[in-house]
Amino acid sequence: MVETDRCRARLTPYGAHLCEWAPAGHAAPVLFLGPRSAFSAGTAIRGGVPVCFPWFAAHPSDPSKPAHGFARTRMWQVDDLTRDEAGDVRIALRLAGDAETRAYWNAAFTLSLTVSLGASLTMTAEVENTGRDEIGYELALHTYLAVGDVEAIRIHGLERTRFVDKTDGMRDKVGGAEPLALAGETDRVYLDTTAPCTVDDPVLRRRIRVDKRHSATTIVWNPGPEKARAVADIGGDAWRRFVCVETANCGPHAVGLAPGARHAMTARIDVAPLDPR
Repeated sequence: MVETDRCRARLTPYGAHLCEWAPAGHAAPVLFLGPRSAFSAGTAIRGGVPVCFPWFAAHPSDPSKPAHGFARTRMWQVDDLTRDEAGDVRIALRLAGDAETRAYWNAAFTLSLTVSLGASLTMTAEVENTGRDEIGYELALHTYLAVGDVEAIRIHGLERTRFVDKTDGMRDKVGGAEPLALAGETDRVYLDTTAPCTVDDPVLRRRIRVDKRHSATTIVWNPGPEKARAVADIGGDAWRRFVCVETANCGPHAVGLAPGARHAMTARIDVAPLDPR
């Protein structure tokens, strides 16, 4: 648990999972945590910011392997915990390849996550290829943003952007000219986009901005009422209280790393009052 004059937050080394963050002065949480989330070994935490690695969603060739990879159900090493001159708390965590990870993915790697907790939230995930062969991977910071009512929000920044619609047979589509409004199940993988997104929430009267660096994919997800009822750790009407706006490199934007190379991807989240105009 982190509580300073700049923010409050909660993070666990299990999955390097950020469960809670809100800047000082904001009573409502910025990250959604599922009311039925299971905090047990071998089970991913529902909500907050899961780290999806080294693949996103189902494994491309072996459905028996865990969805979204193995990083979110592994215990990470805490490498550093400091507080800077501005008062932000910085936590660095690391996951290195071992015999267990090689059973899922035969690669030598180190994955680090550095989280800066203050008036803004910044998360940087960096992968290093520590082996002798090139590796390829997908990575997503699967951020669950808390909202007042998902059907009332509007998401700006993805207008006229190409996406894969996973609710419609993986068809390629192009977003419209208006901000995105969600109605029912939504599962879109937006491609070739480095743009920031803002989530306008008239119910909570705030705007959440998600900036990113070195990410070419943005994923927007909400299960909608029917699918949520079938997911044990969501259930009820909890689907109304979140939207996932994910910073990622996946699909055609999967990252290839030569031996010794590194690649870092960053997401930054800020919260501001929503101008009623």
